[in-house]
Amino acid sequence: MKYYIIAGEASGDLHGANLIKNLKLFDNKADFRYFGGDLMQAQGGRLVKHYKNMAFMGLFEVIANIRTIKKNFDFCKKDIIDYKPDVVILIDYPGFNLRIAKFAHEINLKVYYYISPKIWAWNKKRAKKIKLYIDKLFIIFPFEIDFYKKLDYQVEYFGNPTIDVVENELKNKISFENFRHKHDLDNKPIVALLPGSRKQEINRLLPVMLPLVSKYKDYQFIIAGVSSLDKSLYQKVCNNLNIKIIFDQTYQLLQHTTVAIVTSGTATLETALYNVPQVVCYKAGSVSYFIAINFVVKIDFFSLVNIIMKKEIVKEYLQKNLTESIDGEIDRILNNKEYRNKMLENYQQLKNTLGKSGSPNRTAKFIVNSLK
Repeated sequence: MKYYIIAGEASGDLHGANLIKNLKLFDNKADFRYFGGDLMQAQGGRLVKHYKNMAFMGLFEVIANIRTIKKNFDFCKKDIIDYKPDVVILIDYPGFNLRIAKFAHEINLKVYYYISPKIWAWNKKRAKKIKLYIDKLFIIFPFEIDFYKKLDYQVEYFGNPTIDVVENELKNKISFENFRHKHDLDNKPIVALLPGSRKQEINRLLPVMLPLVSKYKDYQFIIAGVSSLDKSLYQKVCNNLNIKIIFDQTYQLLQHTTVAIVTSGTATLETALYNVPQVVCYKAGSVSYFIAINFVVKIDFFSLVNIIMKKEIVKEYLQKNLTESIDGEIDRILNNKEYRNKMLENYQQLKNTLGKSGSPNRTAKFIVNSLK
């Protein structure tokens, strides 16, 4: 069968790659064409558009790149028509993907959504579009079952694919000594900085994190970089500060991290699954923040770990006085053993809530069987 997959971000590329890998196990004639990234490309098929040319964030950047977005959308529609897939599989990225869902539905293609958009957080009105245009919706958080049940919409839940990502990485864990020599590090314990994977996040969050480097001299600070962004971006923000940047090795970095400062997103869940105590932060443009906080955001927490557990298990800091707030929380985590252990206990409850590994495999099996 022919699968057209659309992932518009780094996390979508990761989960898309694992889905492709498992689809091939149940469909030996599977043919893939996709918007995605290097990880999906490594699994075979044809990459037609890289996500680094699609990841626009914030009101003003979307407006500034509206022509590019329209070109991507028009190209995608034509490419789908020419390819004639058996199914279009959408991965998160709702601003783009829900428009494609409408288009694909109107030309009578099956539309599956893998890793559902977080409409419970941002825009519940999108539920109407999902019910109209999505044939199968695959959710990855247990609480989403009740959310969609209230909307009278049947969903499929096979677990959270991030669990598989972490378990697979831990199977190939290297020692701290090997990791240290590989990246020319010293012996100090590590504070990992995870500023995100978008240009705007690097520009807004990394300057908030960097002032802490001089305060914690007994620790080495390491930035988790992504090669899809220009390396000069990190160098410019760091402004000749002597700090190590390790690209595309976030999971290996987390395996050896004492505490992490994390930009809100999937990384907060990944950090928790690696048992790394963390402090979560986020900063948006002033106008985007005003609109979001007053008219859009519908949830009590903004980090995935707290949303899933429905309580605060990690501290979240948003928009203002971030450096000072993060500093106080890092100090608590490093110097209050009871406080640190309580966070790790909550992480274990989080893992129990998410369930067992094997989600991509179960999802792929369901997809192939349903299409047959």
